[in-house]
Amino acid sequence: MHRHLLRQRRLARLVAATTSCAILAFALCGCQTTTPDDVTGSIGDKASAAVSPDDARHDVDADRERYRANPKDPAVALQYARALRAAGERTQAVAVLEQAAIANPGDRKLLAGYGRALADNGNFQQAFDVLSRAHSPQDPDWRILSVQGTVLDQMGRFDEARDYYASALKIEPDDPTVLSNLGLSYLLSKDLPKADETLRRAYAHAGNDPRVRMNLAVVLGLEGKTSEAENIAKANLPVDEATANVAELKRLLARNENGHGPGKDHLPVSSGHAG
Repeated sequence: MHRHLLRQRRLARLVAATTSCAILAFALCGCQTTTPDDVTGSIGDKASAAVSPDDARHDVDADRERYRANPKDPAVALQYARALRAAGERTQAVAVLEQAAIANPGDRKLLAGYGRALADNGNFQQAFDVLSRAHSPQDPDWRILSVQGTVLDQMGRFDEARDYYASALKIEPDDPTVLSNLGLSYLLSKDLPKADETLRRAYAHAGNDPRVRMNLAVVLGLEGKTSEAENIAKANLPVDEATANVAELKRLLARNENGHGPGKDHLPVSSGHAG
């Protein structure tokens, strides 16, 4: 019982330190600029996460010229905003998409990207409102539903968030990004058993997605399943990547043991699709 209470206290510290983390992972991106996948990423935007700082700055410089030539073009604005997010310029990305959305108020793909950028920047209520405008009940998009769920999680509205994940999973059963977001929702509400169960499902369907892998490993570590957590973190990876993953896992868990928890720019991260 004493050990259980200690784990709950540690988890509470982790959750307090990571209330913004779930938005970081909305999308399995890497798709074309105008697809909904671009508009949502939830667990750290995978496309952005793969870009080095030098490459990110180069992309910003290149896309800025295209944007200045045609700032009202939705595809150009989305591309430039993605480059800005990859370079860490989230506020500027919001400004770019805000102007484009004013010029194109009915463009749902643009609105989805704008909502994602707002969420990345911590403007959760505004993000939810914009994402609602991007979504049509007559033509539901599971990616946007998932992103709306992660935004609600950020506002502490966990039950509502899970309704959105459930709706997304009805359209796209067992999608690993939706399941990963749902698992993180349980983590944020301190329900480790449900987080474990859900993230195992996500991991089973996610292939080698590094975000889902590490999310599951972190939850297992918080449950005290250290050996299994390390095995998950390094499974099917080259030796250098496996070693780095285990080291990162130990670092995150050590921070939690010391009462700090991972920062919002670290794991756990969420997954999704919208911008």
